[in-house]
Amino acid sequence: MTGWRRRPHRHPSALLGVRFAIFFVASCAGLSSVNAQNTCNKPLYLTFDTGHMGVAPLVAEVLARQQVRVTFFAANERTQEGDGSLGDHWAPWWRARAAEGHEFASHTWDHTYWRADLGTAQNPSFRVRPSAGPRQGQEFELTAAGYCAEIARAADRLKLVTGKVPLPLFRAPGGKTSPRLLASARACGYTHVGWSPAGFLGDELSSETHSNQALLNKALRDVRSGDILLAHLGIWSRKDPWAPAVLEPLLQGLKERGFCFRTLREHPAYAPAPGR
Repeated sequence: MTGWRRRPHRHPSALLGVRFAIFFVASCAGLSSVNAQNTCNKPLYLTFDTGHMGVAPLVAEVLARQQVRVTFFAANERTQEGDGSLGDHWAPWWRARAAEGHEFASHTWDHTYWRADLGTAQNPSFRVRPSAGPRQGQEFELTAAGYCAEIARAADRLKLVTGKVPLPLFRAPGGKTSPRLLASARACGYTHVGWSPAGFLGDELSSETHSNQALLNKALRDVRSGDILLAHLGIWSRKDPWAPAVLEPLLQGLKERGFCFRTLREHPAYAPAPGR
């Protein structure tokens, strides 16, 4: 037949070589993708403090969808539903977050605000005012040991409900501390963690004067690599909830700007000693 050409015969070893080359290229592409995900040159450390927990399920959905792990600072605060943010009602929620790889630390048990230093440098005590618990709204004196017990009680409860040892960190409610308070906490094994100036995401502010869109724009403009970011699992006073309205576009926008997310376990200043 005119024009007919016999197809050259390929030795089986040649076919194997072609297939291996295709497999090798695909494997390298896959490894490059994994390495890109594991490389974190512009880290951010998103943290959540407890609140009324009304938005907690939605926050968890967004974090899972965006594959972002965070650090939760927990106190046993009053909630819209259930027996407090560290009560039995919310225990399954905390266990699920532990299974997803999030980290945990204390926010004091009764969300106890520091108000003033009392006592002496050698025998310190503090005027405090809890915003939760049986002495909510009352001011009273608490010894350094008593304040350490406040931190430890929340940490112990987190360990019980999550099955995971919390980080040896705490966040004082409102970020209100003194050098003496910080020294007393360090003496019982806890380091305080605040937040970066640009990391204050504004969900505690009035929605009448600080709209969700304005807060989103500000964060996307001002956040810098290494910042510790702060949000809450529900704020009673804000009429237009920040989460989840701002949370997902914020995470997406920060990722588009080359940022990546890590927990405080990976923070150079707060990473615990090996084994903790």
